[in-house]
Amino acid sequence: GCRGAAAGSPWRNDTTALALRCMSRLQACTMIELHYFPGNASMTPHLVLEELGVPFELRLVDRANNAHKSPEYLKLNPNGLIPVLVDGDLVLYETAAICLHLVDVHPKAGLAPALGTPERAHFYKRLIWLTNTLQAMLIHCFYPERLVDDGNAEGAAQVRTHAEAKIGTMLDQLDAELARHGQPWLLGANYSAVDPYALMLCRWTRGLKRPARALPHLAPYLQRVLERPAVQRAFEQEGLTKPWV
Repeated sequence: GCRGAAAGSPWRNDTTALALRCMSRLQACTMIELHYFPGNASMTPHLVLEELGVPFELRLVDRANNAHKSPEYLKLNPNGLIPVLVDGDLVLYETAAICLHLVDVHPKAGLAPALGTPERAHFYKRLIWLTNTLQAMLIHCFYPERLVDDGNAEGAAQVRTHAEAKIGTMLDQLDAELARHGQPWLLGANYSAVDPYALMLCRWTRGLKRPARALPHLAPYLQRVLERPAVQRAFEQEGLTKPWV
């Protein structure tokens, strides 16, 4: 809770320490805000917040009315992209950065391996690969017109075709990694923040010719992630209709 120092607290007669303690408690009790849109890149931070069990508030960014391009939202994220996390005075964008912040602030939750370990290095590798390689190619696939001249429908179609093919090889990599170690989660035995990230991106492939759910090891993996209560709560809060992947 956000109560002051207890009667038996050693801080009670130390004014400076009490003030610092109160400041710390106020920071701890500041409600985290996640600016989101259902099914968007805000999904992973939403899943992580649910998994952590910390208080937070969802702030809908109405993409249908270009709210993410409004002057107010651009003050939070000048790129005009979703999500944004507001944590006290901290305003943070980029999904992977938000995830790293959350796992660092809540290390006891165990959503990332211990700092300075080889396991942590692989956590960084996988997280950055998801955001910088697979997610980036998915964006090319869904918005191919951004990479060609206006009106170049043929060029956009080529971009989409090549992007979807590359996405297929990336999904194969994920499937092969799950097959290699035979463990329930992407990094092995322990669930981590890369699992909700992988779920989000695999969900985005559900309309492709060869979606993630069609692969032999990814399919049961995705079902394991979906079975987590935190994941189900987040999906229901976002009003996502089944099938979820």
